[in-house]
Amino acid sequence: MIILERRPAPSRLWTWATPPLAVLMTMIAGGLLFAALGKDPLTAIRTIFWDPLFGPFAGFTRPQLLIKAAPLILIATGLAFGFRAGIWNIGAEGQYILGALTGAAVGLAFYPAESRLIFPLMVLAGALGGLVWAMIPALLRVRFGTNEILVSLMLVYVASNLLAWAALGPLRNPEGLGFPGSRNLRQWASSANLELIPGTGLHWGAVAALVAVCAAYGLFARHVFGFAVRLAGQSPRAAAFAGISPSHLVIGCMGLSGALAGMAGLFEVTGPAGQISIDFAVGYGFTAIIVAFLGRLHPLGILAAGLLMALTYIGGEMAQLQLGLPAAAIQLFQGMLLFFLLAMDVLTTYRLRLKGRPAPEPSSAAAEGAR
Repeated sequence: MIILERRPAPSRLWTWATPPLAVLMTMIAGGLLFAALGKDPLTAIRTIFWDPLFGPFAGFTRPQLLIKAAPLILIATGLAFGFRAGIWNIGAEGQYILGALTGAAVGLAFYPAESRLIFPLMVLAGALGGLVWAMIPALLRVRFGTNEILVSLMLVYVASNLLAWAALGPLRNPEGLGFPGSRNLRQWASSANLELIPGTGLHWGAVAALVAVCAAYGLFARHVFGFAVRLAGQSPRAAAFAGISPSHLVIGCMGLSGALAGMAGLFEVTGPAGQISIDFAVGYGFTAIIVAFLGRLHPLGILAAGLLMALTYIGGEMAQLQLGLPAAAIQLFQGMLLFFLLAMDVLTTYRLRLKGRPAPEPSSAAAEGAR
């Protein structure tokens, strides 16, 4: 009989071995899924993971990698602070939307001016919008002890309705012939916002993501705030004895993750999306949760995980076009990654042991005969 035996301490080997194993298991399970849909599994896996980088259209798809990965890395880096401290911000999608709305509102307020100062103001407004939206669950938890998971998640639906209201109402393009959506917002970011280095896909959102990764690495490694986050996550009682305020930690982590998610929304709306629209929200805030855990809540791991998840986005779109795979199958494929990661994480804390079956107890009749 196989049993799970708790390890004396989490295994460092399995901590870093489970992400690549989870990716491998996802490929195997995804291949079986594609085969059930009547598609060649090897062709499907190659289309998703190989062709965007080295296929015949790689010159077009490879620059898209940074464009897709930037918001995921930026949001996941902020989420990692809260998750490592045991603070669960599940509503980054709402903060992403609010950052886009507030940043776009600031830019549209200056229309048709084209000053170089407008774009930095939009970035600050986007960060502030995400931060304020994240403060709602943070302050409710600090003041009333509410569950930040439920509050932040419910606020995503409020943000989605605000997005629809803004696209149809105050931010709608008055020259758009009644169609929902704002004016083009790329003019304030200038054409350089789309690609700083030709042929690379590097834009200001990608630069912000790289800066956030470096800053997070420094905070975790050298700063007292990073120490407080790690200590609170590993031992809340030790954090209390060290004088770390749980309320301040909740506000700090939620505010930081909200600000980064808001910035991601602003860079997306001034870059790839180009305008506020009803379908602006594409689930980056939820996918970033997978990226954060796949990267082991470590800034460098998040960087690699964000690029991998972006690859599945681009490859998934190619598989839909070239192989006729349904969009739901690609979303299920991405969801499998989190499922296998969480399932295999058990091996980090527990080890498998073989245990012999206990001998059957003698029956009452046999016991009487023995007497």
